Amino acid sequence: MALESQPVLCLASASPRRRALLASIGVAVQVQPCNIDETPLANESAERYVERLAQAKAQAAAPMTSLPTLGSDTAVVVDGQILGKPDSQQHAAWMLRQLSGREHQVLTGVAVTGPQGVLTCCVTTRVTLRALSEAEIAAYWKTAEPQDKAGGYAIQGLASVFVTGIEGSHSAVVGLPLFETACLLRRQGVPLWDGHLPA
Repeated sequence: MALESQPVLCLASASPRRRALLASIGVAVQVQPCNIDETPLANESAERYVERLAQAKAQAAAPMTSLPTLGSDTAVVVDGQILGKPDSQQHAAWMLRQLSGREHQVLTGVAVTGPQGVLTCCVTTRVTLRALSEAEIAAYWKTAEPQDKAGGYAIQGLASVFVTGIEGSHSAVVGLPLFETACLLRRQGVPLWDGHLPA
C-alpha cells in the first residue's frame, strides 16, 4: 500500500498492476486512463514503439491534471515481431506456441511528464518459457488470465509456472520497471517512500 494518501502522480493507465507497483514504492496515484491508437508504424522498432505509446499516453492525460503524469506500454517480442494482447483464444494459443520452449524479449517503455518536460526510457528483459503442451495452452486460456496481457501470459500470475528463466527487470515484465521509473519520477520531483529527490 502507498505510504502517501494524497496522489502525487497521475497514472495514464487503468492497469491495476502498474498502480500496485507504484504503490509498492510509496507513490499514490490519480488514475486517468487514455485510449490511443496502438497500431505499430511501418518499420518501427519495438523499442521505439513502446516509448512512443508511453509518451502518447502520458501526454494525452497530462492536460487533465496538475500532477506529473506517467504513461507506460509493454510489448512481448519474438523473432522481431511484436505480440500485443490476444483478441481470441486462437490468437492467444498462437502466441504461446511462439513463446513455448524458448527465450523472448519483453520491452517496457515509460514516459513521465513534469517540470523537466517529457522523460522516457525503455527497459528490455529476457524471459524463457518451458515447452508448453496444447492441453496446457488450452487450460491456461480457460483461466481468463491471458485475455488482457501482452504476449498472452502474466508472469506474476498462473503463468509463473511456465517461466524457467528471466534476465533483467521482473517488475518491467509485470508492467513497470521500478528502478528506472523511480529515477524518472525523482527527476520530475515526485517523492517516493524514502522522500529522496535528486540534489
